[in-house]
Amino acid sequence: MRKVARGEILDLATYDRERPRLRAEAMAAKDARRIHVGPYLTFLFENRETVRYQVQEMLRAERLYREEEIAHELETYNELLGGPGELGCSLLIEIADPRDRDEKLGRWLGLLDHLYARLPGGRRVRPTFDPRQVGEDRLSSVQYLRFDVGGVAPEAVGCDLPEIAAETALASAQRQALASDLEPAGAK
Repeated sequence: MRKVARGEILDLATYDRERPRLRAEAMAAKDARRIHVGPYLTFLFENRETVRYQVQEMLRAERLYREEEIAHELETYNELLGGPGELGCSLLIEIADPRDRDEKLGRWLGLLDHLYARLPGGRRVRPTFDPRQVGEDRLSSVQYLRFDVGGVAPEAVGCDLPEIAAETALASAQRQALASDLEPAGAK
């Protein structure tokens, strides 16, 4: 997937003016790429539109305008996008109660090795992840994953950690959105 380029980032005043429209478009893109698995896991597959929105929101919130600041945000958020044949994903581990969350994030240290995307034909693809987000005694509640799906939209995503094992089949619209994200740059 082609990364978001500097020329696609609006200055703060223009973004403030265009924000309602751009936010609505980004939320629609996120909705098409959000998959809930069981009661705790939400996979949010990223694309250029969602990443561009996140960069713009960070620039707006932090009032960043210097070129080096913008370049840093682009570099950081572009890492969420997968490379050729890959899907980038933010995994949200959603546990409302703080004590329960701390206990489970400690107990589920091996969770990332139990996540998968199921491709047509049944093959499971395990993600790569950033080991900096896994501490010695607990996980971070937000993880950044990459699934090397070989350019094929998955049929399902899931977790086979026995305590929270679950799988969610992707709806047709979700598969179409991910297939579109996997198209080579310039193919659209």
